[in-house]
Amino acid sequence: MKISNRKRILITGGCGFIGSHLSQRLVNEGNDVLCVDNLFSGTRENIERLLNAPNFEFLRHDITFPLHAEVDEIYNLACPASPIHYQRDPVQTTKTCVHGSINMLGLAKRTGATILQASTSEVYGDPEIHPQNEAYWGHVNPIGPRSCYDEGKRCAETLFNDYHRQHRINTKIVRIFNTYGPNMHPNDGRVISNFIMQALENRPLTIYGDGSQTRSFCFIDDLIEGMVRMMQNNTQELGPINLGNPNETTILDVAELIIELCESKSPIEMVELPIDDPTRRRPDIAKAEEHLNWSAKTDLVHGLTRTISYFKQRFI
Repeated sequence: MKISNRKRILITGGCGFIGSHLSQRLVNEGNDVLCVDNLFSGTRENIERLLNAPNFEFLRHDITFPLHAEVDEIYNLACPASPIHYQRDPVQTTKTCVHGSINMLGLAKRTGATILQASTSEVYGDPEIHPQNEAYWGHVNPIGPRSCYDEGKRCAETLFNDYHRQHRINTKIVRIFNTYGPNMHPNDGRVISNFIMQALENRPLTIYGDGSQTRSFCFIDDLIEGMVRMMQNNTQELGPINLGNPNETTILDVAELIIELCESKSPIEMVELPIDDPTRRRPDIAKAEEHLNWSAKTDLVHGLTRTISYFKQRFI
């Protein structure tokens, strides 16, 4: 365990899929980690193994209300990230993105902390350019069922940039593309978790549309490495920077691969495509390669094998 340069680090949304992995990484490095979550979509089970660590603390709190703490770094991950969760209470989702960001930026201003915003590839909407680079402004429906998340995250990026320009806060923004791995919620509606649970239970794998739409899937360990490198980056590059795996695959191919890896007898079933569902999604990671010396290393078969093993042990 590293103990040099020990920092007090706040992670909002620390009980979620990504937040729990980030908490584990930063605790292992010897930092004092304050994990904050209101448990709207995160679960205590994701951080269970950390609760007895002397350098880890969990606080149940909703960041739409102010938080007082003394910290050196803030990772702002708080916000439900799957449609099932963020559409359950769309007003709260927007408030978390906007009010929550204001509160965390205010905390960073008071303490002098560096603050990183976990933004999303959803700011690109259903993109008209491919692959998506950070200069692209996006193609987003501002009044659709996904808007609470898409536009909430876009507004959060605005706030981060304005706080940097107006108050000289040290802000950083990463745009996270589709990520998967252990600690995913089994019923969050995301394609990887859906397919794995369906395959392990030999139920039909439900594909929205005809399966020709594409995604680029990044394994969680690779993403966490990129986020930590962004926080530690001492250059003037504040982002946004795309973090994702540029290897693009169709949803149908992913379904067939998961059936094979699970040794499942599940058939494939096509259902209606949701409103505003993007048809293509692939990150241009040139900025991450240049400024962070980062790229995704884990291939899909290896990442899925580890994820399937987790789901078997935890839920089957």
